[in-house]
Amino acid sequence: MEDTNTVKLTQFSRGAGCGCKIAPAVLEEILKTTSEQQVYPNLLVGNNTNDDAAVYDMGNGTALITTADFFMPVVDDAYDFGRIAAANAISDVYAMGGNPLVAIAILGWPVDKLPAALASRVLDGARAICKEAGIPLAGGHSIDTTEPVFGLSVNGVCNIANLKRNSTANEGDLIFITKPIGVGILATAQKRGVLQHVHEEVLIQQMVMLNSLGAALGKLDCVTAMTDVTGFGIAGHLIEMAEGSGLSAELYYGKLPVIAGAREYLTQRIVPDATYRNWNGYGKKIHFEPGVDVMEAFSLLPDPQTNGGLLIAVAAAEVEVFVKLLETYGLGGFAEPVGRFISASEKVLIVR
Repeated sequence: MEDTNTVKLTQFSRGAGCGCKIAPAVLEEILKTTSEQQVYPNLLVGNNTNDDAAVYDMGNGTALITTADFFMPVVDDAYDFGRIAAANAISDVYAMGGNPLVAIAILGWPVDKLPAALASRVLDGARAICKEAGIPLAGGHSIDTTEPVFGLSVNGVCNIANLKRNSTANEGDLIFITKPIGVGILATAQKRGVLQHVHEEVLIQQMVMLNSLGAALGKLDCVTAMTDVTGFGIAGHLIEMAEGSGLSAELYYGKLPVIAGAREYLTQRIVPDATYRNWNGYGKKIHFEPGVDVMEAFSLLPDPQTNGGLLIAVAAAEVEVFVKLLETYGLGGFAEPVGRFISASEKVLIVR
């Protein structure tokens, strides 16, 4: 049993954070079914779509939002791992325009390899984020596993009128993102032991940041669709939004915010394995216009994000209302659109 002060959690896991997600093409195969699907009239959002959470009509104008999200360590520190996993799971509720209510822990721990005290620190980190979100970590379930795994099941609520989905964008809507991309690259650099301390601080700060803006965005009619950017990268989640809405999307590559240090590690060929899996799953749906650095874009656009930013479709005529809300939340630096939705074409995503 190793000393808790020297253990590096990422060395005990094959994947990292949302990069653990099953590849898009494989997931599509898993979700295929020939069995008859039962219809539940009160189930507003189920597993027949690619939304962030399930949504159930409570019958009084209120929707129950329920989700579960867990993964293997994306950072070495147990407390930070707990914070990140909790913030990531709660984000699914915010991405639907809801307010979280209560969380339940999901813990898998290799008790023969890692001290129980480290698992306790993971839970402490999760409690800290739940407290920040104003919800209790009310219980959970644990099992003995070969690799450390942690996450939350989270329930939340919103008025049905405020519910946001990822498949309801309109042609001409502008596209915004509320956090930089490139987290997977930095997380991989840490796993390889080359991440600089200054970049480690930036990485953790971004991944523990709650997407609480989503609950406020739910109240804005000008926000037509929303999701959060996680394991499939900005390209994958934007393709989901476009396809679900029956549209294509233009992405302004030069406008995309990129986390500090990501391009530096790309020069060292540090790229998560999940990037390649993502690209293999949806790369054929992307077209690059002349002038785009395709080699760099190949590494950044499919880069798996852990607790990434909200990806938001906003009606162009009412964008000022949206920008004012961003500024209220201290996110004025993300007030410039990174793309727009256009009529459906041969390619789903056009990178300019």
